[in-house]
Amino acid sequence: MSIPHPFTERDREQLRERGISPGQAAGQLAAFAAGAPYAVLDRPCTRNDGITVLQESELDRLGRLGDEAARAGRLLKFVPASGAATRMFQELAAARDRAPDLMAKVEELEGLPEYPVLREFMDQIERFAFRSDLERELRNRGHRLRDLRDAGRFREVLDCLLDDRGLGYGALPKAVVPFHRYADHCRTPVAEHLAQARSYVRDRNERVRVHFTVSPEHRSAVERHVAETCRGYEDDATRYEVTTSEQRPDTDTLAAGPDNLPFRRPDGSLLLRPGGHGALLANLNDLAADLVFIRNIDNVTVHPAAIRYRKALAGCLAETQSRAFEYLDGIRPGAAPSFLEDVLDFVRAVLSVVPPEGMEDAPAAERVRFLRETLERPLRVCGVTPSAGEPGGGPFWVRDAEGACSLQIVEAAQVDMAQPRQREAFAASTHFNPVDMVCGVRDRRGRPFDLAGFADPALVSISFKSGYGRRLRALELPGLWNGGMARWNTLFVEIPDECFAPVKTVLDLLRPEHQGA
Repeated sequence: MSIPHPFTERDREQLRERGISPGQAAGQLAAFAAGAPYAVLDRPCTRNDGITVLQESELDRLGRLGDEAARAGRLLKFVPASGAATRMFQELAAARDRAPDLMAKVEELEGLPEYPVLREFMDQIERFAFRSDLERELRNRGHRLRDLRDAGRFREVLDCLLDDRGLGYGALPKAVVPFHRYADHCRTPVAEHLAQARSYVRDRNERVRVHFTVSPEHRSAVERHVAETCRGYEDDATRYEVTTSEQRPDTDTLAAGPDNLPFRRPDGSLLLRPGGHGALLANLNDLAADLVFIRNIDNVTVHPAAIRYRKALAGCLAETQSRAFEYLDGIRPGAAPSFLEDVLDFVRAVLSVVPPEGMEDAPAAERVRFLRETLERPLRVCGVTPSAGEPGGGPFWVRDAEGACSLQIVEAAQVDMAQPRQREAFAASTHFNPVDMVCGVRDRRGRPFDLAGFADPALVSISFKSGYGRRLRALELPGLWNGGMARWNTLFVEIPDECFAPVKTVLDLLRPEHQGA
């Protein structure tokens, strides 16, 4: 049945400018009407039931394989870096807005909801990597940071930190805010990602390839900072190849009203919104890459375990992919039954794919077809950390419409918490997804997969927002590591807590993983 297109000619022109067809837009409206589907959890992945725990000897061996893949020029680092620093500092900004002078007595400030954050920030201000920049800017204004802090003149400090006339951190991309302090310099997330990439991405020609996705308003600032940082890190041998991209306009999505019809601006035009991190699947697909690390911009620790495990994840991928390719080369109708049984064992034991019932006794042609379809997919190895109360998703065994189980990363919003068994299964999760993965995006002949073909387009998410004084419904594409990779082959490998230290608020920079530089 065809879906009617409730679009005017002006709408169609607006959609054409973004590269969105009326059919795609109508499909988005249909998704609003249908609602976001829930994942069906079978059980959480646990150690030795979906999650591999590496022993020391394996960690070293796989690390060497990761180094070999790097030297062969197979590796590239992909860093989503579109976030603004606004959220990092929002509680400090809110405190300033609630108490305009910020010169009240301490007991009066204690009534502010944001007071604990404000007090902790001021008490610990010497420990932040951006302290030197803040002190310099305040000196230019004739002030000393310590004097202002001790006198309770917090507003002057926050104005200098957040406003455009000062450091402007309230509007900068998070990627260029200093995170880590070293003896003779500080590093931003961009600088830290570039520095660490030398340890596990550099090839035999001393080339280090990194790709950042950025928002349009921050692109020039990030690219300038990348160029400056690379000049400081490069030498006669090492050279960086750093590229950037933005979310493609054809991945934007319609907003809808409560009637599931397009939400319109006051001038009658359609409201289109960024499609969430799932839109980055298109950016990943456009890269000329083989094995790709994916790690968020703000999750960059100084703990040495992070690099050691990242090498092992790459080695695990390279080894598993090599075995899969070897099996694919041998799978054919005339293959020996013992060979096909070996491949089935690999699919079950290594890829955690449960063959359909009776597959062991099925005709050879049917087994060949199943095994080819199973192995001819992109492959990802995802590091997962033991749960520590962090919000977000984790690794689960998930059942599809046919009842088959597969390994998936599932967020809380994807679970029907009204169903006791689903709520209990989610609560029983033992591990967390820190977005620390390496992906194999080429087939055995070296051709890039069309990654869109391995996403589940039904796994959208829908949320309520507001715009122009009205409520609206926002649609996000299947998440990059959720529905965007739903039909990939997946391995989960346990990595230590020290590998995960995201910076959501400025106080997160006080965590040991960001203070050990």
